[in-house]
Formats: sequence, C-alpha cells, structure tokens
Amino acid sequence: MRARILLVEDDSNLVELVRYNLEKEGFEVIATHDGEEALALAEDERPDVIILDWMISNLSGIEVCRRLRREPETAGVPIIMLTARAEEGDRVRGLETGADDYVTKPFSPRELVARVRALLRRLRPALSGGQLEYGGLVMDTTAHKVTRDGVPVQLGPTEFRLLRHFLEHPGRVFSREQLLDAVWGRDVYVEQRTVDVHIRRLRKAINGEDLPDLIRTVRSAGYALDADGVTVAAGTGAPVGGTTR
Repeated sequence: MRARILLVEDDSNLVELVRYNLEKEGFEVIATHDGEEALALAEDERPDVIILDWMISNLSGIEVCRRLRREPETAGVPIIMLTARAEEGDRVRGLETGADDYVTKPFSPRELVARVRALLRRLRPALSGGQLEYGGLVMDTTAHKVTRDGVPVQLGPTEFRLLRHFLEHPGRVFSREQLLDAVWGRDVYVEQRTVDVHIRRLRKAINGEDLPDLIRTVRSAGYALDADGVTVAAGTGAPVGGTTR
C-alpha cells in the first residue's frame, strides 16, 4: 500500500525534486502551488501526509494549515511545513497553528523523506506494515484475519475493507461519500445509506455484546474509528439515548 503525499509548493523546480525523491521511495505524490486548491485536494484525495510551503498562491500555507485543522475531515492529517521562513517565531507559529513538523529551506531531500517516514510511523502506524492495530483491534492484512482483544472477529468482505480503511486513518472523520469512494470505488454507484448498513454490521461484529464502541458517529459529518466513541446498545449499532458526538 502506497502512502499518498500532497505537496503544496509554488517553486516548480522544487516540486520536481521533492516528487522525484518521494516517488523513488514508493510514495504517491499529488502537487499544487495554490492554497485554495490544496484545501480541495486535501478533502477529495485524502492524503496521508501534507507537505506545505508557507508562501503559496491565494492562501498562505499558515492559513491553509489553520483551515485544515478546523475541518473534521482533515483535522488529523499530518502536516510538514516546508518553508524558507527560519526564524524561531515562524517555527513557533507554524507548530502552534497545527503543523506536526517544520523543515526550513534549503533542506536535504533525504532528510525530508526520513521525516515523512518518521511522521507516518508516529501518527499513521497502520501504514508501516502488514498488521494494523488500534484500540485492541488487530488486522492481519496478509492472512485476512481480524481479532479484538485476542478474540477472532468474523467480517464480510465489505466490512473488512471498511475496517481496513478506518484502521489506516484512525481518528479521522470520513463522510459517507468519502467512504463510498474509498471502499466501493468511484466508478461504482452505491446509495449513501448503504454505508450506514455496513457500519451497523461492522459495529455489531467488532463490538460483540458489551464491548465499547470504537466507531464514532459525527453528526452531519460521518464516521471515525475512535476509542473515545459513543457507547452503543448491544448489537444495535445505535447510540444509547440517541446521542452522537
């Protein structure tokens, strides 16, 4: 599985340099020089890491970072600021706005790749190997097996793909449309309410009779794999008392 990188940079030569080094290491790279387009791509393409320059067209990188952190769909995406602004105050501002790492120009492409890998290991451990883990759930993607707290979990093919997608992006909220694109594919027409059906099945399978619900329902937004999710009535997939978070 290839991690997807969104590169937001207005220097075309630098874009090609970074793209070459990332793709050589097996990453998929999407690039733009425009802050407004970066926000749209972050929502539509669901990158695993965003490399963000400060000085870009239409919106500054710092404003893009701020807006990404405000939206549930992109709040959890790791961000590396890549900029010529090297003053301590700039670093502090970038990190306080929500960047996970801050790299100043000039920089070593090898170091940037290493930082991307380190960020993925820390914030997206699911992307670093064939076994995905979160909140007691363990998925062996090679053997196609799932356990929770050591107990086997039986899943249908769609529920398996749905859970894998959640495990690859723990804590991140996905809309029904985004889940349809990721799990069913963009070329397949499926009604959005189908997602709700499979979420209920997935909840029933992984929660059993009395385990805490690991799938959080976000009103008017979608679903997330989140250990702080709501408690549900056993076997129903419906939030107790009808509340959501």
